[in-house]
Amino acid sequence: MQTIIWDWNGTLLNDVEFCVSAINSLLKKRNLALLTTETYKEVFTFPVQNYYKAIGFNFEKEEFAIPAKEFIHIYNKGVDICTLHKLAGKTLLQFKEKNVRQFVLSAMEQNMLERTLKQNSVFGFFEEVFGLNNHHAESKIERGKQLLLTHSIKKEETWMIGDTIHDYEVAKALEINCILVAHGHQSEKRLKNTGAVVVPDLSMIKEVIGVS
Repeated sequence: MQTIIWDWNGTLLNDVEFCVSAINSLLKKRNLALLTTETYKEVFTFPVQNYYKAIGFNFEKEEFAIPAKEFIHIYNKGVDICTLHKLAGKTLLQFKEKNVRQFVLSAMEQNMLERTLKQNSVFGFFEEVFGLNNHHAESKIERGKQLLLTHSIKKEETWMIGDTIHDYEVAKALEINCILVAHGHQSEKRLKNTGAVVVPDLSMIKEVIGVS
């Protein structure tokens, strides 16, 4: 049986513009250069602490936890305005109808992850959702290993679908297949440099996986 492990932010949830707006409010407060959506997609990375450093935050002046908490506060307050990417709901439903097992593996904190999935009426599509136990958006590899073990998933029949280089790194570490979608948090050029299969949006996912 085919299994899909979905990333959430940027892959199914269209929150890129909101994230750019949120980080710019932190940058403006510190008199740092603001980001455009294009520059954001070229610098965003995991762990996010490295991304913060790259855009000018000085962790000798303040601990990473300070801007991280500020960002999460803004994100929590406004994430309700974010909607699913076009075709996300339809794609999830199509895979459910074909009895494809579906999970979420996210760098989002667990409670927030569950909340945003429910807000967008897609929580019920997934057997289980795996987030992190903090707001620092660190590696998803260990959580991914727990997911595979807990649900006795066959690696050769499993696909990780995400929108970042880290999703590719997770797939490689878990020894599963990978598709990267270029409508999320990193540019198509950066994604293609991984050598992974890259598609422009969710419309081609079924074709690549081979589910008709």
